[in-house]
Amino acid sequence: MQVLQRTPEILSEANSAFDTNSFFEPLSDAQRDQVISKAGTIEAYDDGEFIVKTGDPADFLFVVISGQVAVVIGEGEDQIELTCLERSQMAGEMAVILDEKRTANCIARGETRILKLAREVFRKVMTAVPEAGMSMLRMLAERLKKTSRPPIHKDYRGDAAIPAVEVLRLIPMAFMQRHRVVPVRKQDTKLLLGYCDRMDENLLSSVQQLLPSMKIDPVAIEAAYFEKIMQNYAGDAAAEATANVGSGAQHIDDLLKRLVAEGGSDLHLSAGQVPRWRIDGRILPIAGFLKLAPNEVFKLVAPIMRPDSVEKFNKTSDEDFAYAMDKHSRFRINLLRDSQGVSAVFRHIPNTIFTLEELGMPDVLKRWAESPKGLILVTGPTGSGKSTTLAAMLDHINRNKECHILTIEDPVEFVHQSRKALVNQREVGVHTASFSRALRAALREDPDVVLVGEMRDLETISMALETANTGHLVLATLHTSTAISTVSRIVDQFPAEAQEQIRTGLADNLLGVCCQTLCRKIGGGRVPALEILVMDYAMGNMIREGRTHMLLTAMTTGQNKGNRLLNDDLAKLVQTGKITKEEALSNAVDHADMARRLGMGK
Repeated sequence: MQVLQRTPEILSEANSAFDTNSFFEPLSDAQRDQVISKAGTIEAYDDGEFIVKTGDPADFLFVVISGQVAVVIGEGEDQIELTCLERSQMAGEMAVILDEKRTANCIARGETRILKLAREVFRKVMTAVPEAGMSMLRMLAERLKKTSRPPIHKDYRGDAAIPAVEVLRLIPMAFMQRHRVVPVRKQDTKLLLGYCDRMDENLLSSVQQLLPSMKIDPVAIEAAYFEKIMQNYAGDAAAEATANVGSGAQHIDDLLKRLVAEGGSDLHLSAGQVPRWRIDGRILPIAGFLKLAPNEVFKLVAPIMRPDSVEKFNKTSDEDFAYAMDKHSRFRINLLRDSQGVSAVFRHIPNTIFTLEELGMPDVLKRWAESPKGLILVTGPTGSGKSTTLAAMLDHINRNKECHILTIEDPVEFVHQSRKALVNQREVGVHTASFSRALRAALREDPDVVLVGEMRDLETISMALETANTGHLVLATLHTSTAISTVSRIVDQFPAEAQEQIRTGLADNLLGVCCQTLCRKIGGGRVPALEILVMDYAMGNMIREGRTHMLLTAMTTGQNKGNRLLNDDLAKLVQTGKITKEEALSNAVDHADMARRLGMGK
């Protein structure tokens, strides 16, 4: 730690941080200058240094001027990061108000500057400026609101009777499924609205727009009760009697428009089943449709297929292709035959390409995208957002670098318009016979950046490594769940006599691995949990020498370089109230470690 001199530059930086802190906003310029220039101590910390330790006396609070501060509980393997404070955020006020010892460690992440205020200064500000006291109350109330949940109403647990049909009909089934809310009781113009996760102003406003003449009172209900209502109100029994009549969909666009409107990610059509969609990771029946007749799926999908795709499907019984419903909505489609007939899965591909910042991705992905050469791997299970992350990285290159980008996909998903870069997108089966053939041709097409939609086989992996080794930036995907298993999966694809050469190629060219999985967020939506391996010289040697098992230790000790472990990220999402403990445990790879961190037994 180093106490800094109050130079004009540092004072200006402190003033800027205070400008966006709501507690100090009510202070006049003169009062704020007095706090910063006379009352506060400006201190600098190196990465990993403790600003506060658990058990320290509550004799000061501090404001982050620059850098980041991790708030951590526990030690060693039991350590959990509760949150990470950014510029202008404040810490320690709760301990000062309660006059209790610290309950968590505050650790600098990277070079960090803070302005430390003694307890007496804080109390003088609270006394002298009543508005500051009100600001503090609002801050604490918001924190309490985000971390608390009202108790479940005793009348709306899993064993309660479902509401009357006329009450349920007040809100569209699709809306109830999407937001996990349901009307449970109506009396005159007053409606009791049950919610499973969290009720916020936006959701309440949306319900009010549906029912403008009614007074809406939210009440917490048990998730099992909500599921019971959905199961009994989905119309499955009525659909059984009319299974051979058809679903009622006149055109595939009828279903796809519903999917887009309700924010679903996938549409599932299976013979003999009610159409279903995936919303926030959960597959649910679509209200208003009956069971699909045996031949109905193919009749719905055939009009949007190319003739060659129909011919291939008739020969092989499965086919991948893309469909643009309109200029705003594209879909990746897999058509297959199963024991019941023909089935189809539609993956919605948003027309908007989100930036890495909008996706909440760490800065290291941007640094990788700005690299002149090397191999970047984005991995995870199906539906984990790999394509979205890769599209954001390509878009960053496209907007900032004068180069040639070549993509090889099956099928083409996100469509990139050439901006600073020249973009060519090739589809396997339409523009080229295979990934490996397209990669071989790519070396003669003068690309700077090559995207490989999926490294499916040994030949494609080999060609991708060779492309990176010849001075290109290669981005690719794999279906692996951890960084270490990604490295092992690539090496194990090759025969024993070739593995040493492959390890050398990976050690020399791999920039990093981003493994991601999407978790159901409390209150609706999904949030990514990440595991990131950032290659350095030491990790390169471990891969080269076949000591892959040691990468875990290197990632743990190298978190200041951008490395992060999946269980750490899941624990952080739980601690910040974004996901439930059960959701974290279900997405963990090391379940025993995750259960121990969350206090859920063995």
